[in-house]
Amino acid sequence: MILDPGALVVLIGPAGSGKSTFARRVPASWRVCLDDLREMVSGDAADQSATPVAVRVQGLVLEERLARGLTTLVDSTNLEGHVRRSLLARARYWQRTPLAVLFEAPVEVCLHRAARRQRQVPPEVIRAQHRRLPLPGDLRAEGFAEVHPMHLTDSEEVPT
Repeated sequence: MILDPGALVVLIGPAGSGKSTFARRVPASWRVCLDDLREMVSGDAADQSATPVAVRVQGLVLEERLARGLTTLVDSTNLEGHVRRSLLARARYWQRTPLAVLFEAPVEVCLHRAARRQRQVPPEVIRAQHRRLPLPGDLRAEGFAEVHPMHLTDSEEVPT
């Protein structure tokens, strides 16, 4: 995957699908992670009550990075259409190329990976997230310039 300078890379997938593993393989300065921001504002990455503040901080960071033409990777589930529309609107405003990386790991794999984590996501939440996984064609129709499906063995690939 070759990125245009200043691209907005949106990771999309349920908990345990490999998003954060993938994100750790790109420069740390590219990564805007909602879990990290929740932890920053509340001391706990799993504290969902901190999400509204974390989302506002994420928005500020995204605006600054896109305005400066810096490649930015959004590491969160991004399974809700309104969240993706907001990200796409920012990319359009700043004339940045929006790319989607779609993590299509089977639900059983997501459940297995999530069970091994210190921070637990309930299985019913992961199943619900997995059901909301968009199709590549839907993401292209939303406005993503490119959609890169990632499968279990693909997470070694790193954007350059």
